[in-house]
Amino acid sequence: MRIALGISYSGQAYQGWQSQASGQTVQDRLEAALSEFTQQRVSTLCAGRTDAGVHALMQVVHFDTAALRDPNSWVRGTNANLPKDIAVEWAQEVPADFHCRASATSRRYAYVLRQSEVRPTVDALRVGWTFYALDGQAMREAAQYILGEHDFSSFRASQCQALSPVKDLREISITQRGAYWRFEFEANAFLHHMIRNIMGCLLQIGQGKHPPSWMYEVLMARDRNAAAPTFSPFGLYFLGPRYPSHFGIPDRTPAYDWLP
Repeated sequence: MRIALGISYSGQAYQGWQSQASGQTVQDRLEAALSEFTQQRVSTLCAGRTDAGVHALMQVVHFDTAALRDPNSWVRGTNANLPKDIAVEWAQEVPADFHCRASATSRRYAYVLRQSEVRPTVDALRVGWTFYALDGQAMREAAQYILGEHDFSSFRASQCQALSPVKDLREISITQRGAYWRFEFEANAFLHHMIRNIMGCLLQIGQGKHPPSWMYEVLMARDRNAAAPTFSPFGLYFLGPRYPSHFGIPDRTPAYDWLP
């Protein structure tokens, strides 16, 4: 039997998603909880690995198991063994040909940024922060230069393991509510640190350090040294993947509506 789960988590206490020898990752905690609940060893795959400090509102995982449980039991039983900053939001049986990563048609992220003279406190480690005023129209204009299918080598971390730097960036939206900015990105897939590197460039443009057209120059350079420094991980949220409708996978979780 193949089971899919929707997971939300706060990433600030963990060394990212992927299992490590320290055991201090989201995958380690989830697999330990599932194994405790089923009394069987459970190994999971995820839709999109997240770095240390990065949060997820709908990480999708799947695993194969001989354990028979109804969906509500998977949710309640697993959550009973998870720390308070990780939760299973939904569970369902899926066909054997469902693969949380390979079946996804796109992936979505949001970056939440606080623009204020004073650093974050109650929202510390949950939002990025900039001291400088930002020009939203300049950032939106810059974003148009990188929409579509491109070689994103200028926004790729040196340790990125993707086979190709070519990705299809399908949507970028930039909105403001009070002191908070919300940047949303959707693409077929993302390179390691791609969004945080794009954010670094958008903020330099928003601060007036470069014109919007500089984003195109960075893209065409296909050189990481041409771009801005990698921005903070703390305001980055994995919103979740999208799948073909016949799989019946939810598009979002209640946690999605928490963001400004």
